Parts: sequence; C-alpha cells; structure tokens
Amino acid sequence: MTHPPVPSPIQQLRTGRLPRRLVQLYAGLVLYGLSMALVLRADLGLDPWDVLHQGLSEQLGWSFGTVVVVVGALVLLLWVPLRQWPGLGTVSNVVVIGVAVDAGLAVLPPVDSLPLRVGLLVGGVVLNGLAGATYLASAFGAGPRDGLMTGLVARTGRSVRLVRTCLELTVLAVGLLLGGTVGVGTVLYAVAIGPLVQLFLPLVAVHLPARAGDPEPVGLKAG
Repeated sequence: MTHPPVPSPIQQLRTGRLPRRLVQLYAGLVLYGLSMALVLRADLGLDPWDVLHQGLSEQLGWSFGTVVVVVGALVLLLWVPLRQWPGLGTVSNVVVIGVAVDAGLAVLPPVDSLPLRVGLLVGGVVLNGLAGATYLASAFGAGPRDGLMTGLVARTGRSVRLVRTCLELTVLAVGLLLGGTVGVGTVLYAVAIGPLVQLFLPLVAVHLPARAGDPEPVGLKAG
C-alpha cells in the first residue's frame, strides 16, 4: 500500500481551516495529558511509554510531566538522522502533554477504592483515544514517538507492526526495570487504544478545502 507524502511544516500551516485546526490540536493535547493523569491515578498499569516515564520519574525525582517533556525532546532529536520533519503538532506535543499531565495530577488526589480506580482507568483510556484522534485529525504532524516509528519504518524497510512492537517492548522493559507500573491497564491500553482512535477519528475529522487536482475535499479519514 502506498501512502501519500507527509506535508512539510509550511504546507501544514497553509492547508486551510487554521483556527479550527489550532483549537483542535491544543484541545487534543491537553485532553491527552489529562487522560494520562487519570490512568496514573488508577495505578493499575500504564501504556509502555508511560511505564518508562514513571520509572524515570521515580529514579530521577522529577515530576512525571517533566520526564514526558524531556523524553519527548530526546526522541525528537532522533528524528534528525532519520530525516523526519517535525510539524507544529510535533513540537507542541513535546511540551503541552507534559504540562497537562502534571496539572491533572495536581488536581486529582490518589484513589484507594478499587471500583473508583477501575473507573479512572477505563475513563482515562477512552479519553486517551478521543484525545489522540482529536490532535491527529488537526493534521499538524505526528507526535515524536510516532514519528520515530514511521522514520524507522522508512529507513529500515520493516513493517509498522514489527517496528512498533520492538519499540514498545523495549521501552516497556526499560520502564519496568526502573520501577514503572505494569498491570491490567497496560493490557487494556494495548488492546483498546487502536480501535478507540479509529472510532473517534470520523467524529473529529477536519474536512479541508480541495486542492488543485484533488477530485474531492481533503480530510483526515480513519483507516
């Protein structure tokens, strides 16, 4: 299957419907950070990257959000040899999500009740799917971690499935060794996040003006 070329940062800004897309980008990123805070407070297991973030946070004594920002920036540096172009969404992803997750943790107290923790986990995963679809549909570029994956796929010729699996197993193993939390939430996230993003994408798709040569309006579609 051939994928269309990824628009450059300048093309992303010139695509159209800029105010709507900017609002959607930053709303999605803030919601993404809040969803992470919900899953953290559930304390029933995190997605692989957040297992790494939590492990580093415990070892370094930094806030979770600070670690998210620093790791995101380091991952973004890996784009250079892969010849990936970050968009506004990529750079914003590095900063906004980290700030939002720390704000969410400051507001949400720790929870002891198991039913409440399960509710936080399920709500956090669902919100994460909605938030991910929302900022992806703004068409301002992939997040640093997804961009690392697509860059490795392009450079190695390996499948998306293989590269993503290897990356996530690696960060999961390192995070676990550093003291990150693995549990039922880790499994739930792995199973549910793809279908959830697929479900929400059509609801938040931004239909952009047709360009010269396009047979119909351009918009981000699920699939």
